[in-house]
Amino acid sequence: MTSADSRQNRSSASDSAAAPEPGPAAGLQAFAVELRRMNGEINRMTHGFAAHQQLHPTDVTALAAILDAPAPLTPGALREHLGLTSGAVTACLDRLERAGHIRRARESTDRRVVHVHYEASARMAARDYFMPLAEATARARARFSEAELTTVLRFLAAMNEELSEAPAPRR
Repeated sequence: MTSADSRQNRSSASDSAAAPEPGPAAGLQAFAVELRRMNGEINRMTHGFAAHQQLHPTDVTALAAILDAPAPLTPGALREHLGLTSGAVTACLDRLERAGHIRRARESTDRRVVHVHYEASARMAARDYFMPLAEATARARARFSEAELTTVLRFLAAMNEELSEAPAPRR
């Protein structure tokens, strides 16, 4: 099966689920299924990028956190965000720096503070690799009105907020 066939099969399957009838189809189970599917597809692309760049998938998660942060992150803030040990974050940052994706810079006022910056060349590599994701997003967005997209964004923001505040599962 080609990727176009696979895309068509996924599109046909999602078209039937795109406008659920009121009731059980719009319930928690339907959301759980679609969120898991989307997470799986994004993970597939993330793992592919990691392999393409000879990185670990956690390194790509760290890159996304660095890119999305409103200000340069410190290794400590990245450690907290990723839930890793300081040694694991140091190893991750070492790999990302060696690969040319990030640079570490010391604060001029306090030389002990290190900030992590995403390199422009890394943006280009990510942009090239993830262009199919951007194109898929544009195609999906075209199916919705501005009002619907506003609602979807509000839902995703609310989900992210709830997930960030949810306690870690007990073992």
